[in-house]
Amino acid sequence: MQSRILVAAVACALACPTLAAEETGGTPLADEVAALREQIAQMKAAYEGRIAALEEKLDAERRTGNERNAPARTAAQAATSASPSAPQAVDRVAARSGASAFNPEISLILQGAYKGRKDVAERHIGGFVGAEHHHGDGVEGDNKRGFTLDHSELVLAANIDPNFRGQATLALLDDEVELEEAWFQTTALGHGLGLKAGRFLSGIGYLNEQHAHQWDFYEQPLMYKALFGEHGYTQDGVQAKWVAPLSTFVELGAEAGRGNRFPGDERNLDGFNSLALFAHTGGDIGASNSWRAGISWLQTRADARESHFESEILGETHGAFSGRSRMWIADFVYKWSPDGNPARRNFKVQAEYFHRKESGHLAVEDGGGNSLESPWRTRQHGYYIAGVYQFTPNWRAGLRYDRLSSGRQSLGANPAEIEIVSWQPRRFSVMADYSWSEFSRLRLQWSRDRAMPGITDNQVTLQYVMSLGSHGAHKF
Repeated sequence: MQSRILVAAVACALACPTLAAEETGGTPLADEVAALREQIAQMKAAYEGRIAALEEKLDAERRTGNERNAPARTAAQAATSASPSAPQAVDRVAARSGASAFNPEISLILQGAYKGRKDVAERHIGGFVGAEHHHGDGVEGDNKRGFTLDHSELVLAANIDPNFRGQATLALLDDEVELEEAWFQTTALGHGLGLKAGRFLSGIGYLNEQHAHQWDFYEQPLMYKALFGEHGYTQDGVQAKWVAPLSTFVELGAEAGRGNRFPGDERNLDGFNSLALFAHTGGDIGASNSWRAGISWLQTRADARESHFESEILGETHGAFSGRSRMWIADFVYKWSPDGNPARRNFKVQAEYFHRKESGHLAVEDGGGNSLESPWRTRQHGYYIAGVYQFTPNWRAGLRYDRLSSGRQSLGANPAEIEIVSWQPRRFSVMADYSWSEFSRLRLQWSRDRAMPGITDNQVTLQYVMSLGSHGAHKF
């Protein structure tokens, strides 16, 4: 539009001197027209100069992008493009990745804390059989007091070629290195389809796919600890997702994996031991509100999964559960930010509910090396709800309430007279954190923890989270 106006003005200026000369015979009016003509010529030159500078800048950025930052169309971008009305935060997550096959993103997450809490031996979640074992060293880590170094997280990610993207996440703690994730995914299947294979955090629930530095509180909700352990449920297998071409965001997913992590265990099968299905939907409500809801299902089997019991006959003893574990998870997330811009103010509320059912047999060794076996059935459930409000660009505050129920647990004949603990673990937490930038955060949290029968633990935690290097946007 501007160029058309400029051309019309130039044409008028070229015609005016002739007309003026004919009407005035070289009077001062002709001089004024000539001056106007000169001004328009200067404007034209300045306009063309700016256009040339912009074109040169764009060419330079394009060359730099081709060399260093070839844009990657991630799975989140594919989901957004297939669903134009997906939640606003999902749209923002679809920011381009800054890595190419020859120059991968490298990031390092540093985490640590000062923890004040009771010195509780064998800290666990009461009433949930097996929960005290699948934490492993994490249980002792929960019981550490004073200054502690949490695991650092090293992430390497890059586009492999126009069709694939890969990522590896290493957890570093003291002299141990754990491979948390190592996967590749498709980027160009089209039609809303995406495939992922390798080791990855399962897509079930809402919080499961998030790493520790993304959490709004120092630790996972009790629900996730009881179900999966310190860092969520990880699959060694394949995942397929499909985003429906609808005006409302609809995502369907399925996973098949080795299933060697709690609530399953290593069975060394020629096939898969874990199957998961999930569905998510969401959208925007005006310019300032967005939401997402989901339902997930997970089934896996265990073969001699270790558990801890108290027996009137044997005293403190271990049992081995063999059977099937099934669970349902429902999740909901709502986010608000003025005009869809969360930089200064935003509010988020999230909640998840689970129902787990296990059935099989429990074997307990008696003092003579014999195995006492009986049927084992459980039905358990629980939930958490959390709200976090960012009231300035740097400050946030949040509340969270966790509550579980050990539910119905049946041991049939119970030949070893094993004691079955019934308990409703619960915890209330309040936190406030300050972020100097998106790469540095300091958090203070207080929790009243009643996860174990007969123990009330008032916990104070001061945590830091520091991010070094390139780091992609988080999911909705």
